[in-house]
Amino acid sequence: MSTFDFYSGKRVLVTGHTGFKGSYLSEILLKLGASVTGYSLEPPTEPSLFELICLKDRMNSVIGDIRDFAHLEAVFEETKPEIVFHLAAQPIVRTSYKEPRYTYETNVMGTVNILECIRENGCVRSFLNVTTDKVYLNKDDDTPFTEDMMLDGFDPYSNSKSCSELVTHSYVKSFFSGDGAPSVSTARAGNVIGGGDFAVDRLIPDCVRAAFEGKEILIRNPNSTRPFQHVLEPLLVYLTIAEKQYGDGEGYAGYYNVGPVLDDIKSAGELAELFCRHWGKGLSWRAESDGGPKEATALRLDCTKIERTFGWKPVWRIEKAVEKTVEWSRVCMDGGDVLAITDRQIDEYLEAM
Repeated sequence: MSTFDFYSGKRVLVTGHTGFKGSYLSEILLKLGASVTGYSLEPPTEPSLFELICLKDRMNSVIGDIRDFAHLEAVFEETKPEIVFHLAAQPIVRTSYKEPRYTYETNVMGTVNILECIRENGCVRSFLNVTTDKVYLNKDDDTPFTEDMMLDGFDPYSNSKSCSELVTHSYVKSFFSGDGAPSVSTARAGNVIGGGDFAVDRLIPDCVRAAFEGKEILIRNPNSTRPFQHVLEPLLVYLTIAEKQYGDGEGYAGYYNVGPVLDDIKSAGELAELFCRHWGKGLSWRAESDGGPKEATALRLDCTKIERTFGWKPVWRIEKAVEKTVEWSRVCMDGGDVLAITDRQIDEYLEAM
């Protein structure tokens, strides 16, 4: 893995920088000395990590819609990024059932727009498209997915991310080859947890809200397994991929699963139980189905490739990930210094690598 001195002074564009993962990634890049531009809609939640750690005042934050090609192109021409992390998306499965057209426009045509900007501007050396572990054809048989398995997500969110992968593959084969071409990878990340996620229809944010309100946690699919990991785990892998392929695209550009070790893949009920234990104060959970749309029961990633390619090993296993999420959430609930706890946890993670 890298020490990340590489990023000092680099011009980096992060799409989706106002979201949960985008805010953490922007903060890490700032700490590493990068010149960071973000392109995204307004923060998707209230409150939001982006606003709590005052990122608007510390980076070049551009509010825009990834579907707006002309605006995005103007940002490229003005900032001339060397490295691009594409995180902007409609990221919620259940929302995709309600708004399928918007989901496809954002997740597919948004990817086309960012790739067109890269194609038309010679400034980008390294591009990472962050998709999802849900891109695979999932037969719900608990088989860990490897990168060579078929892409065919079921619901509109998962399927649109499969399409985003295929669009990226096509641009690589059609336009990004030969001397001077940008290096391109995709990262299929598992479910992330951590302090500062206020999204709806996500397990840990629902746990945090219930804890804040002194209510019982309701889990709609307690037996569903997901590759949960702390948000810093995939972000540091993303940074590694983008750095390594910047200098050696032939050796490192490709498609990567990014998730926990198989032993850390837990059911929703097991994760809720971990959260309750670390939160204490008698917090409890129970199963309560809300009759929502179909969601996969089993989802496991085989991450052998990133271990083999980058020497990757998880820093914070699932128990530590929940502990750190509770620690951050308590500081926030008590009106403490959210930026300080965010930076401290990032520093602790980097020091443990």
